[in-house]
Amino acid sequence: MKSRVCMGWLQRRPVYQDQVLKELHVEDRSSILGSMDNDEASTSGSNLEIHSGFRNTLHSSVYGFTQQNLPACKPVLTPGWVITMFLSVGFICIPIGVAALLASQSVVEIVDRYDTECIPEVFRDNKVAYIKDDSISKNCTRILKVPSYMKAPIYVYYQLDSFYQNHRRYVKSRSDRQLLYGLKYTDTASCKPEETGNGLPIVPCGLVAWSLFNDTYNFVHESVELKVNRKNIAWKSDREHKFGKDVYPFNFQNGSLIGGAKLDPQIPLSEQEDLMVWMRTAALPSFRKLYGVIEIDLDADEILTVFLSNNYNTYSFGGKKRLVLSTKSWLGGKNNFLAVACLAVGSSCIFMALLFVLLHVRNPRTFGDPTYLTLDRKSNFA
Repeated sequence: MKSRVCMGWLQRRPVYQDQVLKELHVEDRSSILGSMDNDEASTSGSNLEIHSGFRNTLHSSVYGFTQQNLPACKPVLTPGWVITMFLSVGFICIPIGVAALLASQSVVEIVDRYDTECIPEVFRDNKVAYIKDDSISKNCTRILKVPSYMKAPIYVYYQLDSFYQNHRRYVKSRSDRQLLYGLKYTDTASCKPEETGNGLPIVPCGLVAWSLFNDTYNFVHESVELKVNRKNIAWKSDREHKFGKDVYPFNFQNGSLIGGAKLDPQIPLSEQEDLMVWMRTAALPSFRKLYGVIEIDLDADEILTVFLSNNYNTYSFGGKKRLVLSTKSWLGGKNNFLAVACLAVGSSCIFMALLFVLLHVRNPRTFGDPTYLTLDRKSNFA
């Protein structure tokens, strides 16, 4: 027993073989070393057997998977099961669709397109010249009538159509790290062509920030100006983690070509929430972005007077601008897509269930009836 332990230890520590053999007073060293060789051979043989067995097991598992021979659940879809499943899906989807439709219909919206109406008559044929001429006043007045009772909070949006914020070059023209670290971050090659201006870096850089929306809205209700709350309109994660608290606009909109709104250089980016809202690029060419929140109720048939500045250039690319006032429901804003989708799926499932019921009643079939099997191969391929 002692010699076996010794041999195992010698296999791990070959440097001390002679010393251990002397301590054990073993005369026939060759016998021990020979037994060590036999043990190594047996060990290597067992390792080969284990490895071979593992490979065989792995091969059988892979073969069973690739040949679809593994245990699997194979439900038998009888007419009763199929009809029951279709009815269940229909009875689940239709109530959800009705609830979503009612929620969407409860939302009250006021949508006013003003980009055409706010152009003077003499410039109706040349809208681009009007919007680019700084000497012409861009102020405009719109009258809105409240269609039905609007419960606060009332969300004020601006809507743009045919504006492709999802264009690849436009989306890439920004630097998220610069928004967080400011001038400390200098690798802003992605911001081209709005990377530098007059030899100085631009903060925030890129086409996305450069094209910031700059129309403004002021609301008057019963000769009293309505306060529009423009705080907390951006995501909390943007305010706290994506825009630096000690990063200030620098050299922004100082070039010869002005894209959109200017930023106050005394206010850090973490407090300029209109910029945060704009920097979340839209996936579709028609989108709405939150402008502010009106925090009082509006009754039906009341009149709102809107004093707006029509500054943003959508005429160069045939875009449209709309002002939207909207309430919300437990499901969000006004959108019938979820309701229509659920109603369509539910109605289709119930229709299919009724169709299968009629077919099953008209042409009943005993489950597992072998008379429906045709063993004649020629007739099968005829």
